[in-house]
Amino acid sequence: MKAFLLAAGKGTRLAPLTDRVPKCLMPIHGKPLLEIWIDLFQKHGIHDILINTHHHAGQVEAFVSGLGKRRNAGIRLFHEPALLGSGGTVLANRAFVAGEEHFFIAYADNLTDLNLGRMADFHARTCGAGGCLTMGVRRVPDTSGCGVAVLDETGKILSFLEKPKNPPRDAMVNCGVYVASMDIFDRLPERMGEDAGERRGVIDFGRHIFPFLAGSMHGYPVRERLIDIGTPESYRRALAQWGPEAV
Repeated sequence: MKAFLLAAGKGTRLAPLTDRVPKCLMPIHGKPLLEIWIDLFQKHGIHDILINTHHHAGQVEAFVSGLGKRRNAGIRLFHEPALLGSGGTVLANRAFVAGEEHFFIAYADNLTDLNLGRMADFHARTCGAGGCLTMGVRRVPDTSGCGVAVLDETGKILSFLEKPKNPPRDAMVNCGVYVASMDIFDRLPERMGEDAGERRGVIDFGRHIFPFLAGSMHGYPVRERLIDIGTPESYRRALAQWGPEAV
């Protein structure tokens, strides 16, 4: 399998820590978050990875260049002078996964030890039930500010809302790790209309894609550790919960 690792965000909520360092290179007990992700992919047999760049792109390029000399990983960089959005990045790089049956999409600003092999097996089973994408989901006490999914008893996602003001009480939050089948590309719009208030070419999974895939997605319950390194508070929590022995 191959994987998209989305790492181009500016990390504005994590400022001032990200004023000089991209969020994907924030250290977790001395190891950059990006390297932890690459280790996780390789652990589960995923060696071909596409990483998009934008904020402090030169630092990411230098790090990946040095890492490539030490690791047997096929890492490809895709620079975005203007951000394309999560869906836009994947759409622009359809050729990267040509010939694949399934592939991963993950946000590099999460810290996790998720069992990717089990998630891929789950997705392979749901494909027979008409699923084109599997979303990692979990229950949390506070779903405000999160993308949320409502599932039925079989795990099928009945509805998806991106950061709703009044989340449904039975919703599970989107963990930012997905397995997709190739037919997902038939569902990605080539452009967004100007009436949507978006710059043309910007396509976001949470806002523009997932709400319309209801009934074609399944939720995979994430029981392993997963922390969004989005704010100074969550970064400090990650350092406390993720001991040095884990890296």
